[in-house]
Amino acid sequence: MAARAQIKLLPEMFQSNGCASLEDTKSTVSKVQTRTERFQERVRKHIDENYSEFMTNHTSPDIFLEESSSLGREINDLLETVGTEGLAALNGSSTQLADHSRELRELMLGLQVSEHILKIDELFQCVEEAKGTKDYLVVLDLVGRLRSLIYGEGEAATQDVVRIFQALECYETIKVKYHVQAHLLQQNMQERFDRLVQLNCKSFPNSKCVTLLVSKEEGQLHDIVIALFQERYNPVRLCEFLLENCIEPLILKPVGVECNENAEAGTYVQLSLSYSTKESGTASGTSTQLRPNYKQVLEHFRLLLQTLSGINHSLSSSQHVFSIIGDHVKDRMMHLLVNDCLIPAVPETMEEYQASTLCEDVAHFEQYLADSFLINPEVDRGLSQFIEQYGTYYRNRLCSRVLESTREIIQRDLQDMVLVAPNNQAMDVTGCDPFLFPRCMVSRSAQDFMKLMERILRQPTEKPGEDEADPLAGVIGMMLQTYIDEVPRVHKKLLESIPQQSVLFHNNCMYFTHWVAQNANKGIESFPALVKTLQATGTMHFRVQVTYQTSILMDIMESFEFESPHTLGTGPLKLVRQCLRQLELLKNVWQNVLPDNVYNSTFVELLHAFINELVRHIFTQRDISATMASDLSDLIDVVLEKAPKLFRDPHEVHQVRSWMKLQQLKTMMNASLKEITELWCKGAGPLTANYKADEIRYLIRALFQDTDRRAKAITQIM
Repeated sequence: MAARAQIKLLPEMFQSNGCASLEDTKSTVSKVQTRTERFQERVRKHIDENYSEFMTNHTSPDIFLEESSSLGREINDLLETVGTEGLAALNGSSTQLADHSRELRELMLGLQVSEHILKIDELFQCVEEAKGTKDYLVVLDLVGRLRSLIYGEGEAATQDVVRIFQALECYETIKVKYHVQAHLLQQNMQERFDRLVQLNCKSFPNSKCVTLLVSKEEGQLHDIVIALFQERYNPVRLCEFLLENCIEPLILKPVGVECNENAEAGTYVQLSLSYSTKESGTASGTSTQLRPNYKQVLEHFRLLLQTLSGINHSLSSSQHVFSIIGDHVKDRMMHLLVNDCLIPAVPETMEEYQASTLCEDVAHFEQYLADSFLINPEVDRGLSQFIEQYGTYYRNRLCSRVLESTREIIQRDLQDMVLVAPNNQAMDVTGCDPFLFPRCMVSRSAQDFMKLMERILRQPTEKPGEDEADPLAGVIGMMLQTYIDEVPRVHKKLLESIPQQSVLFHNNCMYFTHWVAQNANKGIESFPALVKTLQATGTMHFRVQVTYQTSILMDIMESFEFESPHTLGTGPLKLVRQCLRQLELLKNVWQNVLPDNVYNSTFVELLHAFINELVRHIFTQRDISATMASDLSDLIDVVLEKAPKLFRDPHEVHQVRSWMKLQQLKTMMNASLKEITELWCKGAGPLTANYKADEIRYLIRALFQDTDRRAKAITQIM
């Protein structure tokens, strides 16, 4: 109080006696300086005892803070008086007063540093008191204020005060103590959180049991969660546990889920998950048989989030606990949810598609995740994109299912055959209704293939929107193109080596061609191209087999030789009989399989090639004796007798262009020279239909000796 009185008298003193006033001012400043230095010494001792020597000190920093505040006010009053009225009145003494002013300001800065340290000390004591009451939000606030004072953050102190404070010996000790307190706070909050939110996992040889216990003590849970997450809490361990032990299994495995809100005397909400840990045989880790239903997955997710909802408190206007957890788990969660749960749940048939509520369920679930703050639907659009692409997923699933069934049918044996159109005889097809499919055999697999196509056409359809594609468009074309491409590859060896396989494939292609033509008005895409491709493919493989069978006959006839110039021998007859047996074998495997008109035209072609080759070999003989002519006649008789039996209607043999030629050759083998010339009849007789004049002259020379009569006959063959 005496100092204050002296300060108030300074203006009067300055006006009455300049020298005396200067001395008084100097004396007042000196007294204040002495008191301040003594105060700082006591503060230094207090700080040293607490932060250097770590002695027990029961002195409260409040006492020092009150004294510091009082000294600060006095110095401020003194500075204000000296700095305004005093300097104006003293004129020549202003330099000395300015020195005193600087001294006062230095005293003030030192006092502020002491007060800064005392505030830190007071906060440390407050932290200890708050820890005793387990008021973690208060402790968190105090630790935050400590950090601001120690590191000079915000407006806690001036830069000069912070600079001087951080240069003091006690600074490092105070900083270490702060970090210890912050670590202990984090540790205590984590331990408390672990008691309130218990995550347990028990592993067995082939299974795992996961238990989540969340306290019902809302007040404690709220405070500890807010405090923990605001104190730069790293939730990686929590998120990894949830992702590995809860989220992934719920999506990928059948999980037994039990929720009990009355567990442990009603103090905890309990969720138990149990599931197998056996490795699945599929590449994705989930077999179709073991994949959980998507509705069950979404429901289990809701139970999981409801169980954890006690920790989902607001941390700020834009952040919740679940949003922090979501940042760590949502990418993996959404990827698994879409690819391993929702896409496999997309319907595979139109009936399922029309009955499905998948899109609505996903939309509701996405809204639930957004309301829980686990995702931000404007940024995390995985579920929205699934809904937008649902039509594409459905089409892909439908096509994939159809293609899978198509490939399975293609793998089946072509030889397993069934009769179709049994009442459609060749006459009915060609004469009455050319749109009838002829009676023949097709592979049973082809019939199943057709049933699959018919089932697709019968699928109920909805008119697609402007931006939507018809999910069934192109499916039939895809199936048939797959059949065309895959059957020749899958059954390649059998198609080349077994005659019946190739004709069945031919019939199958024609069967599909007929079906496509009948259903052309039902929206089958690329109808003309499909018909053309089917016909060309079936015909090509059949023609390859016909050519191969012709080559077999030609290979047999290649060994056709006469025993001697005058004797036929047994060899030629054996070769002819071998060819006829080969044709008999073909008849047995083709006659009841091919449509009659196709069978007949094919055997007409084969017989024509065989007979032409036989006639060619006979015409190579320059000298045919009477005995040989008789043997050749008998040999021809074998062909004439056996060949008609290759047809259901023996008269069909007359369709063979070389048939009459063979008959006429037999006649000439037994005819006289005169009879042959009469049959030629100067180029107007029946022989002219199948033989040229050179061939008849050649045959006459071979059959008859060189006489005038033969020469005359030859001249008549013109």
